[in-house]
Amino acid sequence: MIEKCSEKYLDLLAEKYPSVQAATSEIINLEAILRLPKGTEHFISDLHGEYEAFCHLMNNKSGAIREKVDMLYDKILPEKERAKFATLIYYPQRIIEDIKTKEKGESLNEWYKTNLYRLVDVCRLVASKYTRSKVRKVLPEYCGYIIDELINVDRTNFNKEEYYNGIFDAIIKLGRAEAYIISLTKTIKSLVVDHLHIVGDIFDRGENPDMILDILQTQNSLDIQWGNHDVLWMGAAMGQEACIANVVTISLKYGNADLLESGYGISLRQLAFYADRYMDYDSRFDPSLSGKSINRRDLELSAKMRKAIFYIMMKVEAQTISRHPEYNMSAVIDRLDIANGTLTVDGVKVKLNGNDFPTIDPKNPYALTEEETRILDGFKKAFVSCEKLQRHLDFLMQKGMLYSIYNGNLIFHGCIPLDENGDYAKFAVNGKIYEGKDLMDYAEGCIRKAYSHHQAGKCDVMNLDFLWYLWCGELSPLFGKDKMTTFERVYIDDKKWHEEKKNSYYKLCQKKEWCEKLLKDFGIEGKHCHIINGHVPVKEIEGENPIKADGKLLVIDGGFCKAYHKRTGIAGYTLIYNSHGLELAAHEPFTGIDNAIENCTDIHSRMRVFERISDRMSVAETDDGKKIYAKIDDIMELVQRYRQCDC
Repeated sequence: MIEKCSEKYLDLLAEKYPSVQAATSEIINLEAILRLPKGTEHFISDLHGEYEAFCHLMNNKSGAIREKVDMLYDKILPEKERAKFATLIYYPQRIIEDIKTKEKGESLNEWYKTNLYRLVDVCRLVASKYTRSKVRKVLPEYCGYIIDELINVDRTNFNKEEYYNGIFDAIIKLGRAEAYIISLTKTIKSLVVDHLHIVGDIFDRGENPDMILDILQTQNSLDIQWGNHDVLWMGAAMGQEACIANVVTISLKYGNADLLESGYGISLRQLAFYADRYMDYDSRFDPSLSGKSINRRDLELSAKMRKAIFYIMMKVEAQTISRHPEYNMSAVIDRLDIANGTLTVDGVKVKLNGNDFPTIDPKNPYALTEEETRILDGFKKAFVSCEKLQRHLDFLMQKGMLYSIYNGNLIFHGCIPLDENGDYAKFAVNGKIYEGKDLMDYAEGCIRKAYSHHQAGKCDVMNLDFLWYLWCGELSPLFGKDKMTTFERVYIDDKKWHEEKKNSYYKLCQKKEWCEKLLKDFGIEGKHCHIINGHVPVKEIEGENPIKADGKLLVIDGGFCKAYHKRTGIAGYTLIYNSHGLELAAHEPFTGIDNAIENCTDIHSRMRVFERISDRMSVAETDDGKKIYAKIDDIMELVQRYRQCDC
């Protein structure tokens, strides 16, 4: 049976390589690829909807482009000129428009020619680690042939240099300099990073996660490790009511109503009418605006809306918990004593700062009122039928996963849940126990089953509910805390009751031996293997180090969320993994795209090379290399069959 399958496969290979010559040529090509340097990987985590900072990191590749510019021009151009040139690569259209207002005629043409030369030099450098055919694939169709000629010309040959100059002169004379400059900058940005890893939390309090996803959909090669905020939005997109209520609550809390209404076309009008009519203004529900201005009327309406959806959220979360005893969770409503104004927390009755819960019926506390039902049904229909949101959901499912093993690194957003003794925490459901890697696989299976039913127009309630659990459950590998204190932060003034205790993972992962054991449990061993996490901001201001367990664990929370900057003293970290080793970039807060363009101010990044590979890593040592070796073996078998036939 195996031999027949093998023969069928060889028949398919023979269609692609119909002769010994074709097959051996491909083997030679593949053998050459194996010797090329490993492609650069770029790791970014915890974007939190901060579109401008994300765009800049995508443009400068966490400093990788400036590194190439300095490599070529450190001894030729002063630092200020290198900064201007790097900014041209980041924002070519804006820089060109600015130059055109200052330079005219021959002066402008000279600027075009100088920068075309420089861009071709950078493009040649970043293309040097790829095959010519791979480079051609990222070149634009209308000018790919010309750019290919430019970056592969032998400039030591006098005649070729004249040919080179002739191409530039023709490009400028025909008015195509701007188009070629933009195309070259796009090519550089495509080639300087071979693969992008987004390590969770595209969504949260930032204004434009939808625009971030639109950009990610244009990337040539990437994967996404889901964060708890991502899974919350995915659950909402599939119609899970507690997820929907949380998404709306968070959007209103951070003054991001426009994300729902303008970004995704999800109307808040029905909620606004209801809240304005039935809810009293309550300053506890004022939005956190982070410097955004808002008039008094809109602020009060936003607070009323958040209050109204907050009560709906309490009820649908209680309904979700009631369906799942395996979650081992107690709903806020079940611990709430409205008459006495207390909440039971860890066995203690804690006084609330108010007991105004007008829509909660003590006799039937989980029940939504008629108005609340209409509002929630409207939201559910809007989320499930939103074309853009569904497109983003499909993309997150196609490119996303709970964890990834890539070139010897174990990548996930949050944690591997542990108990207080440091053993894998056990999650029991339907008579089965899941822990460690099995729990991660189970959780991803629930998400994919829920999505499969959603695609078929059905609602898989039990698996869909698990997306809400992944948002805030104690044993969720995406949350990593004992509870989420959303209610306590609003209704209890004493901040000690706001504490969310971190899972034991965050202590044990400091130890090298434990990290090596975890890697081994996921089938990973070796000197250059690591765990790469996001999720938890690193408090560098307090001396915390993102490199833990003697370099076995890297925490790269991107720190994009502006609210964290004062607490951390930094705007987070990103990671570059190239053929020479690993570089951690520590970023200062981004001051805006306009400032970056006008003053050539990059995101100031401190690059830390914390693991240098003695012999430059080649494709042969990567996951792609393993696939290429396997392909070579298959084609060799085809070659042997051809030769036997000739005999």
